[in-house]
Amino acid sequence: MIELRQAQLRRGAKQLFNDAQLRIHADHKVGLIGANGSGKSSLFKLLCGQLSLDAGELSMPASWRVAHMAQEVEGVERTALDYLLDGDQQLRAAEAQIAAAAASGDDQRLAEGYQRLDEIDGYTAANRAEQLLDGLGFAAGDGARQVGEFSGGWQIRLNLARALIARSDLLLLDEPTNHLDLDATLWLERWLQRYAGTLVIISHDRDFLDAVVNRIVRIEGDSLVSYSGNYSSYERIRAERLALQAAMAEKQRVRRSEVEAFVARFRYKASKARQAQSRLKELARMDEIAAAHVDSPFSFRFPDSPTGSGALLNLSQATLGYPGRTVLEGVNLELQPGARIGLLGANGAGKTTLIKTLTAELALVAGERIEGTRLRIGYFAQQQLEALDVAASPLLHLQRLPESGEERASEQKMRDFLGGFDFRGDAVEAPVRDFSGGEKARLALALIIWQRPNLLLLDEPTNHLDIDMRQALAEALNAYQGALVLISHDRHLLRNSVDQFYLVADGALQPFDGDLHDYQHRLAESSSAAAVAPAAVVAAPDRRADRQAAAQRRAELAPLRKQQQQIERQLQTLNEQLQAVEQWLSAPDAYSDDNRAALKAKLAEQGEWRRQLHSAEETWLEIAAILEQN
Repeated sequence: MIELRQAQLRRGAKQLFNDAQLRIHADHKVGLIGANGSGKSSLFKLLCGQLSLDAGELSMPASWRVAHMAQEVEGVERTALDYLLDGDQQLRAAEAQIAAAAASGDDQRLAEGYQRLDEIDGYTAANRAEQLLDGLGFAAGDGARQVGEFSGGWQIRLNLARALIARSDLLLLDEPTNHLDLDATLWLERWLQRYAGTLVIISHDRDFLDAVVNRIVRIEGDSLVSYSGNYSSYERIRAERLALQAAMAEKQRVRRSEVEAFVARFRYKASKARQAQSRLKELARMDEIAAAHVDSPFSFRFPDSPTGSGALLNLSQATLGYPGRTVLEGVNLELQPGARIGLLGANGAGKTTLIKTLTAELALVAGERIEGTRLRIGYFAQQQLEALDVAASPLLHLQRLPESGEERASEQKMRDFLGGFDFRGDAVEAPVRDFSGGEKARLALALIIWQRPNLLLLDEPTNHLDIDMRQALAEALNAYQGALVLISHDRHLLRNSVDQFYLVADGALQPFDGDLHDYQHRLAESSSAAAVAPAAVVAAPDRRADRQAAAQRRAELAPLRKQQQQIERQLQTLNEQLQAVEQWLSAPDAYSDDNRAALKAKLAEQGEWRRQLHSAEETWLEIAAILEQN
C-alpha cells in the first residue's frame, strides 16, 4: 500500500500540498486528475523518489519495482527495439550474467543465467517488444531504426512502450494518450485492463479513465480527495456535492437549459439512426456532467460566423498526397453549413493529409477543391503552439489579429473574452514563454475562435488540455453553428461534437456506418483475428528482387527529396526575412507615434512571414515522415 500522511510539498513559492492524506492499495488502478499546475507531476516525482516531502511521510513497500513513463528521451545511440528492451532490467541483468559467465568460463554461473532467462520468459522478449511497438502504432521495421530518427511525439511513444515492458509492481503513466491516435488509445486500454500491478495514471481523457481505473484521486486546492469508482462515478458524486451549494444553483439551471435546447435542435439531424441514438444518449448525460464542472474557470462560446448559401467547401474526385506519393484517391466531400464530421482511422492513414488539403496547405494532386464565397477557416494543429510569439502576451496576440470588417473590439472586450479561457489579471499581459503547454493550447484555440470561422478544422485539439477545459470546449462546439471536421482520440469530445463519422483507410475516405462503439468493436475484432492468425511461411529472400524494389523506391522518392531540399532553402530565406522584421520591431523608436503606420505594416509582415514559415515547416515534416517510413 502507498500512504501519504500529513504531506506538505512546495515547488518554488507555490504550496502544492498541505496536510494531504492519501492511501492507494495494492492492485488498485487510480486516475489522478486536477488542473494544470496543481501538482500531479510532482506527486509522480514523489512516488519515483525524485522529490522529497517538505513535511509529513510517504510510505510504500521497499520491494516494489516502479516503472514510469519518461517525458523526454536523452540522446542514445540505440535501435528502438534495444531501447525498449532496456526497460526490462531483469532481462538485461540475466543477459549480462550470461555474457560475463561465458567470457570467464564459469559454467555454473552460465547455467544459472540461462535458467534465469527462462524463468522471466526472456526468450520471447523481442517478440513481446515488437507486439508493443505494433500496438502503439509503429510501422513494421521501426524496431531496427535508431531512436534519434523518430520525432518527439514518437519518442514519447517509445518511452510509453518502455514503461509497459518493464516488470513493475507500480506503473506511473503521465498523459499516455497525448501522442496516440484513437486506434492506439483503444489498444492501450486493453493492455492496461490486463495489467496485474498497481497503476496510477494522469489523464484528461474521461473515456480512457472510465475504461481503466477503479478510483479517482483529485487534487483540490492543496489536498488530495479520493473518489471510489471510475471517472463517470466521480462526476456523479461531485455533481451531487456541488448541487448542495446554493451559489451553484443558477449556473446549473443555465447549463441545463442549454443542453435541453441543443438536444431539441439536433434530435432529428443525425443522418443515421444508430448515430442519432448514440448522440441523444450522450447529450442526455450532459446535464449531470455539466453539474460536476460548474466551478470550472473556463466559459466561452463561438461568436456568430458569416453565413451563406451552398457548400462552404467541396472536394470532388480528389487525389491527395505529395509528389511521388498518393495518400488518398477518389475523395468526394461536401461540407455544408452545420456539418459535423469526425474522422476515424489509424495513424498514418491520411487524416491529417485530408485536413491540410481542406485548408489548402497541401495542393491537390488531382481533382477539384472548390471554396464557397464566404468561407472562413479556423484550423487548429499541435504545431500552432510552436508558432505563438513567445515574447507577446495573450492580449497582444489578440490585438495583432487582422480586423474582419466589423468595428474594432475594445481592449476590455478582448480581456473579457480571454477571461473565458482563464487568462485573467496579470496572465493577460504575461509573455507566452512562461506558459505551460495547456495554457499555450488554450491561447491557440482562443485565437481561432476570436476570428469567427464558419468552417472549423481541429486536429487533436485536446492534447495538453485538462478535463475542465475539454468539457468547456465540448459545450462550445455543441453551440457552434458552423461546419466542423474533427480528428481526436478523445471519445467524449467526438460523441458530444459530431453527428457523422468518416473512415480514412486503405487510401480512401468513406462514410462510416456506425458510431464509436461500432468502430471500437471493429478494431477489437481485427486485433483478435491478428492474434490467432497462423504464422506465415517465410520464403527464402530474393535478393535481386529486393535490390530492384529498393531502386524503384529510391526513384519514386527522388521528387520528394528534391522538394525537401527546396523547402530547406526556402526556410532559410524565410527565417532571414522574419529576423529582419523582428530586429526592426525590437528598436525602441519603432513604437513612436511617427512610426504608427510603419509599425502596423511591419506587424502584418511579421505575421505573414510566420505563417509562411509554419506552412513550410509543416510540409517539410510531412515529407520527412514519408522518407523515414521508406
